[in-house]
Amino acid sequence: MAEFQFQQIDVFSTEPTRGNPVAVVIGADGLTTEQMAAFANWTNLSETTFLLQPTTPDADYRVRIFTPRTELPFAGHPTLGSCHAWLAAGGQPRGNTIVQECGLGLVPVRAHNGCLAFAAPPLQRSGAVEPGLLHRVADGLKIPASSIRAAAWTDNGPGWLSVMLGSRREVLALEPDYAALSDLCIGVTGPWDPIHDEQQAQFEVRGFAMACGVNEDPVTGSLNAGLAQWLIGSGLAPEHYIASQGTCLGRAGRVHVDQENGKIWVGGVATTLIKGVLRL
Repeated sequence: MAEFQFQQIDVFSTEPTRGNPVAVVIGADGLTTEQMAAFANWTNLSETTFLLQPTTPDADYRVRIFTPRTELPFAGHPTLGSCHAWLAAGGQPRGNTIVQECGLGLVPVRAHNGCLAFAAPPLQRSGAVEPGLLHRVADGLKIPASSIRAAAWTDNGPGWLSVMLGSRREVLALEPDYAALSDLCIGVTGPWDPIHDEQQAQFEVRGFAMACGVNEDPVTGSLNAGLAQWLIGSGLAPEHYIASQGTCLGRAGRVHVDQENGKIWVGGVATTLIKGVLRL
């Protein structure tokens, strides 16, 4: 059995256990793909990551990201959790911005206002959702199609399709038919009511990632990155806002979105809750 440094990071919340956990195996170059996939299946977390030596001099480290079912080219909260673990393990960035290498390419990460934030990667698929598919999504969410105020593909790796509802309350009331949507990853958002809701955030988000093996993800960086590109780009959201996610799962996720010089940064707090040695 080989030994590896191991951390479990809580991402996107200032309250311990109220964010989204990610398991991070450090110095995992000796592991095979099969071993990584088996360990990710065993942790049964939405994602488990493995930190490796980069293959390009432009990157500070490389990461592979696994769900219990499959490998992802990119995911948001694993990016921030992996970066946090890399820094905590003594990683030293070469410049002011940390550069992560992953299946999607190079992703810049920065420390800003007590948070880590990644630059939203380009969308692999954007634009309108086919009417027939949108009706299927509405049926699976158990809502009238007329409740969907706007929709778009926001896919930056996991395959996100996103819809906007009229309010936070509508988002929180959803009880999807997961089986009917088993081949999809669906993001849902709706605005907080400035009169009736405490102003902790401007948007509520839920991420249903059935195609990745997770019915509902507590707090989702990739989804929020895609949503930000769509919502800000179409004038549905301001250049700076906070999204709340995980409410229905008892979490208190807060995702900070900032557009600066045409680039969107998606950030939050990351905290190590478990640190130890993994034997595989």
